[in-house]
Amino acid sequence: MFTVTEKAAGEIKKLLAQEDFQNAFLRVRIIPGGCSGFSYEMGFDDEMENADKVFETDGVKVAIDELSFPYLEGGILDFKDGLKGKGFDISNPNAKGSCGCGESFTV
Repeated sequence: MFTVTEKAAGEIKKLLAQEDFQNAFLRVRIIPGGCSGFSYEMGFDDEMENADKVFETDGVKVAIDELSFPYLEGGILDFKDGLKGKGFDISNPNAKGSCGCGESFTV
């Protein structure tokens, strides 16, 4: 399971409308890199892979490829808008630690 909060879904909808993407969805994946070993990558896509895990909230689809899913399983995608900044945030129960800047994590 991977959860997308209503706030994150609303922000994704807003971004899709601004970019005028008709059949796009958000793709979330894990890539090697950063101080701690892994980083998150997010972007819009319009081609679904057969092995993608797809999660939908409020009409917004988020896809995770089969290699990234074990690292993200049980995670929550949220959108933060507060004193510490604005942006998407992934709460990942599989992350054992992160670097000082918070841009990468270890499993």
